[in-house]
Amino acid sequence: MSYDSSALIASLVRFARLLMTEYEPDEALDELVAAETEVLGLSGVGVAMPSHGRMHMVKSSGERVLAAERCQELRQQGPCVDAHRSGEVVAVGNIAHLSMRWPQYAETVRRARIAAVAGIPMRLRDNPIGAIDLYGEQAGNWSEPDLEVAQMLADTAVGYVVNADRRQRQHRLTEQLQAALESRVIIEQAKGVLANAYGITPDEAFALIRRHARTSQLRLQAVARAIVESGLRV
Repeated sequence: MSYDSSALIASLVRFARLLMTEYEPDEALDELVAAETEVLGLSGVGVAMPSHGRMHMVKSSGERVLAAERCQELRQQGPCVDAHRSGEVVAVGNIAHLSMRWPQYAETVRRARIAAVAGIPMRLRDNPIGAIDLYGEQAGNWSEPDLEVAQMLADTAVGYVVNADRRQRQHRLTEQLQAALESRVIIEQAKGVLANAYGITPDEAFALIRRHARTSQLRLQAVARAIVESGLRV
């Protein structure tokens, strides 16, 4: 096996373009699967991530490898599982040699006419977050350059996934802060309306709003908005 340098450059260009968009984590994983497949000339690629102590398939390319990925998920045995647990690359040049280690998985892969597999860990610093399965049709040892390129693409995708997750969390925080600000503004406006209407202090007006909200089982913001926009008096 030998990686395609032109395909590698094209994949890195696509990753760079993706960075300039409002992409989702799922899109970064799609790009990872496509990049690994094209650059290394593979029959298929699978991506698995942990949930509740088990590895679960989240991406798979090619019908031929889907059964193998499902078997690995069911049995929790295979290169992806081992790579995630160990944090090390697990490269198998001939799946026939591993019928004792992963019997069901090895048989499933053999039926799919896959001869070589490799598990590539996905890590954020020293924290494992998943792993990638590489599937090749021809038996033979995985070359060191191929595995290094596979790991580089995995590391690139991890950075993109983390970046997208942080951006999503920042968006949610911004939305929450904006909603809190809008709620505060409408409540202040309602306090002013009642204070002016009843000749009371803003604190007394707020007490009226809060009491009405409790007795009516409504949110403070809903009561305040009704006071400001619909002329409610409490």
